[in-house]
Amino acid sequence: MNSKVQKVVILGGGTAGWMTAAMLSKTMTKLDISLVESDQIGTIGVGEATIPSLHFFNDILGIRSSEFVEQTSGSFKLGIQFENWHKQGESYFHGFGSTGLGMWAAGFHEYWKRGLDLGMSKPFSYYNFEAQAALSNKFAHQENGVNFAYHLDAGLYAKMLKQESLRNGVTRIEGMVSKVHTAPINGNITRLELKDGQIIAGDLFIDCSGFKGLLIDETLNTPFTDWSHWLPMNRAIAVQTKLTQSPEPFTRSIAHHAGWQWRIPLQHRMGNGIVYSSQFMNDDEAQSILLSSIEGETLTEPRVIKFKTGHRTQLWNKNCIAMGLAGGFIEPLESTAIHIIQQGIMQLIQYFPSNGINELEVAEYNDYMCRDYNEIKDFIILHYCQTEREDSPFGNFVKVWIYRIR
Repeated sequence: MNSKVQKVVILGGGTAGWMTAAMLSKTMTKLDISLVESDQIGTIGVGEATIPSLHFFNDILGIRSSEFVEQTSGSFKLGIQFENWHKQGESYFHGFGSTGLGMWAAGFHEYWKRGLDLGMSKPFSYYNFEAQAALSNKFAHQENGVNFAYHLDAGLYAKMLKQESLRNGVTRIEGMVSKVHTAPINGNITRLELKDGQIIAGDLFIDCSGFKGLLIDETLNTPFTDWSHWLPMNRAIAVQTKLTQSPEPFTRSIAHHAGWQWRIPLQHRMGNGIVYSSQFMNDDEAQSILLSSIEGETLTEPRVIKFKTGHRTQLWNKNCIAMGLAGGFIEPLESTAIHIIQQGIMQLIQYFPSNGINELEVAEYNDYMCRDYNEIKDFIILHYCQTEREDSPFGNFVKVWIYRIR
C-alpha cells in the first residue's frame, strides 16, 4: 500500500507554481504545501493573453473580475484578429462565444459555407457577437453578457496568487536546488537539497521549474514528445512598449514571411513579440522585423526565447507532476499556455492521491493531459493549413509541410 500524500512540494514560482499553490491550498486545506523558488531565477512570463476558461479558475479562488483586472493591470479580450495568414492584406477574427445559429439539419457553418458558394454570406466573424463588439472597440462587463477573457501581466497575476496562497497557509521557501534525492527502490523523489543546506522533504512534487524541468526531466529522465516536424517554430523574441492608444479588446496575430507576431494591450503597456523558425530567419533579422513594426517607446530590451514544441510523454511520472513549461510548450497562437496549466491543476485535484499514488489514476491523468496537448496542437496546425502565401521560402515550406502531415 502506498503512503498517504500529506506533504506537497512545488518547485518554482511564476504563474504555474503560484496557480498550483493557490488552488491546492484553497480546495485541499489539510495538505502541507511548500513552494521553493529563488529570486535569482527569472521567469519567462511573456504569455499575457488568456481564454475564457480562466473565469472558472478565478471563481473557485473567489477572485472577482474587477479585482483581477485592477491587480494584474489587465484589459479585456473578446477574441483574436489574425492578419496576413491566408493572404497578404487579408484578416479574419476568431471571436469567443458561439457564431450564428444552426438548425437540426445542419450547423451554422454549413449554412454559411453554402451561402458563401452562392455569394450571399458575409465574413464568418460578422455573425459572432463578440467579434463585432471587438472590431467596434466596444466592451461592457456585465453578468451573463458577452464571452470574454483577459490580457494580463503574468508577473502581477503570480504575485496576486502568491498572496492568496500565503493566506491559505502555503510556506514559501527561498533557495536554489543543489541536489534532488530519490529512493533507491522505486526512484521516487524524496527530498530537495538547497544550496544553503536546507532539506525539503515531500510525498508529492510539482515541477514548475520551466523549460529546465529539473525534476521531471533532469531527475526522472521523462521522455519528450517532439512536435517540431509538425510545428517548426522554435524561437520567440519579446519586448514591451508604451501604449500609444487605449487598449483594444482583442489580441492581434500578424503573420510574416517566417512566422508571426503578437500584440497584446495591457493598461500600462503593449506586449509585443515575434515567433519564428530559425531555419528561415536568424535572431538578428527577427529582432529587426519586430522593432521596426512596433509602436511606442520600448520599455524593455528584446529577449530571445528558444523553445521546442511538444510535451512530456508522462506529465505525471512516479511522484512528480510537471506543470507549465516543465510539462510542454505549444506556440501561443491561441493563448492556451495558462489554460493548459489550469487543466493540469484541475485534473490533479480530481485524481489527487490522498491515499497513495494509484497507477490507474496516474494513467488517467496522463491520458487526459496528452489528449489536451494534442487537441491544441492540431488546432494550431489548422491556422497554417489555410495559408496561400507564396512570398517567401517559408511560405513554400509550409505548403510542403502541410501536404506531408495530411
